[in-house]
Amino acid sequence: MNEIMMEEELVSVVFQKAANGVVQIDPSAITNTVEPGSKVDMPFWLAQELHMRQAVSINVPTCFDQRTRKEIQADVSCVDLRSRCPYFYELGCKIVPLIGEKTIGPLLLYAFKCRYKDILIKGHSASSVAPKSLSLLTKEESGLYEAARSSTTAFKKWRMGGARYQRATILGKKRKSDE
Repeated sequence: MNEIMMEEELVSVVFQKAANGVVQIDPSAITNTVEPGSKVDMPFWLAQELHMRQAVSINVPTCFDQRTRKEIQADVSCVDLRSRCPYFYELGCKIVPLIGEKTIGPLLLYAFKCRYKDILIKGHSASSVAPKSLSLLTKEESGLYEAARSSTTAFKKWRMGGARYQRATILGKKRKSDE
């Protein structure tokens, strides 16, 4: 489901060739054609397909612009990646080979590594985290946070009342004597 939702993210493209039948792509279009050099926002899945057919070139999405990069380098834990793109990491991984921007990969790695530790610490230690903190997380990061919380809850449940050791059924059987 997340893959489908990620592919619905809008990206900006520039048409390299003229195209007909664009009312479905851009309902505000006056004519039913797009001229070469026209900029249009469209879902990633469509932009990817048109890029493979060499009909469009994909621009660097705004969620990976210089402003975002500077904010990530300054203090990555305070950056609201969700508002920029809920599928920040997934979209970044998919778009890098298409646009040839070599700095996005290291940016994704840096952001994820720095935020990963904070997310797990909050998930394991906080009984309840402020909604503001959770609203900054991408879908991937929210999944990590929930996994950390559920593992902590399961551990506490086991520690407080669960059986610590379970005897294997085979250990209960007696051996035959060799007499």
